[in-house]
Amino acid sequence: MNYSLHQLAIFLKIVETKSITKTAESMHLTQPAVSIQLKNFQSQFEVPLIEIINKRIFITDFGKEIAISAENIINEVNQIDYRLMKFKGSLTGTLKISSVSTGKYVIPYFLSDFVNNNEGVELRLDVSNKSKVIEGLEKNETDFSLVSILPSQLKLNRIELMPNSLYLVGNGKSKHGKEQISKSQLENLPLIYREEGSATRMAMEKFIEKSRISVRKKIELTSNEAVKQALMAGIGYSIMPLIGIRNELQNKQLKIIPIKGLPQRTTWNLVWLKSKKLSPVAKAFIVYLEKNKNNLIKQHFSWIEGM
Repeated sequence: MNYSLHQLAIFLKIVETKSITKTAESMHLTQPAVSIQLKNFQSQFEVPLIEIINKRIFITDFGKEIAISAENIINEVNQIDYRLMKFKGSLTGTLKISSVSTGKYVIPYFLSDFVNNNEGVELRLDVSNKSKVIEGLEKNETDFSLVSILPSQLKLNRIELMPNSLYLVGNGKSKHGKEQISKSQLENLPLIYREEGSATRMAMEKFIEKSRISVRKKIELTSNEAVKQALMAGIGYSIMPLIGIRNELQNKQLKIIPIKGLPQRTTWNLVWLKSKKLSPVAKAFIVYLEKNKNNLIKQHFSWIEGM
């Protein structure tokens, strides 16, 4: 046996993605390079690691066992690196953060300097809808979660990061201008919803219920990016967080439609379980945020005040 750590890492990523293309993209390699490494790795075993059926990759039972061993080997090597950095006085470990989907426009700016200045810190960032984020938080699968609506069923600590404002948004060429529209006008607009479990959808439904509006539900989409594309195509209107549409507003591809009751304001919170035993990395991140969050907001999000 003469396989390398690089081959183990490539095989693990193939097991995860079931795709040569996605593996190459994720590891910043070419597809031929991934295929060659997989072929060289496979050549060291008499039993197949994968099967390709109708251009789809399936992992054999033997391949799954090798993947478990490969993961253990790589984890042990990482621990050696961590121990060396720790011996040298560097901060080491894994920082696990989950974020609701719109939070992807927020959380990277609060992480960048911390991760870049601590080479021994490995970041795992999972972006999903609010329901899945809260489920992972409840199961203690993450250190922190970024949410704009606090779950009432959990006992949490939190750091308030910055405001989150939601507006009624339409195509940049919409006939509606700067004049505030009425509730009856809103009732005649085709609305685009996020999927069930989304915090943006919850905020949208809260506004509609509070305003006692009967709306035309046009379409349901599963991401903010998909909603933006639908709005720019002129399919309908939606209530969206300002944080994710800066460029489209500046390019006049989208516009804010004024209406009584909006914007609806919430707050981006970084939360964690009160019972959570935080790692040294997690504790260091809290200290970093408390010291630097105001400067980070001023540096990256001052544009919000002018919108």
